[in-house]
Amino acid sequence: MILPVAVLAAGAGAAESPVAHLLAALMAIIVGTKVLGEIAQRFGQPAVLGELVAGVLLGGSVLGIVHASDAVIAAMSQIGVILLLFEIGLETDVRSLVKVGGVATTVAFAGVAMPFGAGFLGAEWLGLGHVPALVCGAALCATSVGISARVLSELDMLETTEGRVVLGAAVIDDVIGLVILAVVAGIVEGGSASVTSIARIAGVAGAFVVLAVVVGGRVAPPVFRVAERIRASGALGLVAIAFAFFLAWLAHLAGSAMIIGAFAAGLVLHDLPQAGEVRESTTRIGQFFVPIFFASVGAAVNLRALMSADALLVGGMLIAVGVAGKVLAGYVPWWFRGDKLLVGVAMVPRGEVGLIFAQMGLATGGIDAGLFGAIMLMVLVTTFITPPALGRRAATRERRLAAKGGLDDLVAGTSRHTKAR
Repeated sequence: MILPVAVLAAGAGAAESPVAHLLAALMAIIVGTKVLGEIAQRFGQPAVLGELVAGVLLGGSVLGIVHASDAVIAAMSQIGVILLLFEIGLETDVRSLVKVGGVATTVAFAGVAMPFGAGFLGAEWLGLGHVPALVCGAALCATSVGISARVLSELDMLETTEGRVVLGAAVIDDVIGLVILAVVAGIVEGGSASVTSIARIAGVAGAFVVLAVVVGGRVAPPVFRVAERIRASGALGLVAIAFAFFLAWLAHLAGSAMIIGAFAAGLVLHDLPQAGEVRESTTRIGQFFVPIFFASVGAAVNLRALMSADALLVGGMLIAVGVAGKVLAGYVPWWFRGDKLLVGVAMVPRGEVGLIFAQMGLATGGIDAGLFGAIMLMVLVTTFITPPALGRRAATRERRLAAKGGLDDLVAGTSRHTKAR
């Protein structure tokens, strides 16, 4: 099905009209991402993998239908990533960060510090410059909440102690990752790498989120009570998205990343009575724009550059560091009585968050196509290996618990039927 659509899109794209070319590209993106996303899910993998592969096939390396550098596609891609971070914020309960306690916080900070430091040092040791090394380290930081949550849910492990630790740590990872993204973006765009400038960028990002949550928490409820009275279909969801766009714009004006503002908007609206309807509306609109972001990222991959010896070497290093750093982070809280290896494995996938870092580095000129491909390879491999590895570890855990008659459940409180305190 994809090939006939690609042929039609290529023919339409040959027309002189820029609108016809855009329609052809969007047609190919919609069909390609949905079909390959469905195929990925049928093989037990996240849909994002299929969307990325669709982008690679439609990009300049293969069919040449979608060009990530196209201004309109790039703008729609940015809207997609803003909506994606808004959705992540909507799903993030600030109180959950407190409930999981010190274990999740320790895993999160260790899972950021070790991959970032090792990735940065490894990239510099391989001869990369200071800024590309920063982008490499940053891309290794955050865990994909969406991928981890989906796999744990399918394994019926969200309510175990390990599941709660993973979700809590992944959320903290994302918050830390957003701040790191703002810092690295400022440096890549020409800022100084001094301690003062890093503290200023991080301070702006952190202060913006705090102010947005505090002030927005007071302003949003009455605004959305009024919006709820608007009878026009979908009005509440559109007001919520406009609110996310507004905070993203404010974040940009404040000198921070737009996705910081979008994420903060999601945090603000998380506890509203209307949050359920807002999530549904955002998801519906995001189903169009978010795949454009992933397809655009895939289209930016230069397969020839990726196949170079240097790119494969850097990619291999990033994969090794990316897997080892997260797995070891699960062992850092030595007092934790649960399955540390399972926690570490569940923290491995980088997914959409790693792609955001890679896209930022490429768009700002901080990395070239070869290094972008190496980071892309790391994201794909870490995302691809996690579901089967986590499934095997979960099966081992179940066999161990069954053999011991549930003793570990009583000691560690890890029964899948027992909610963590």
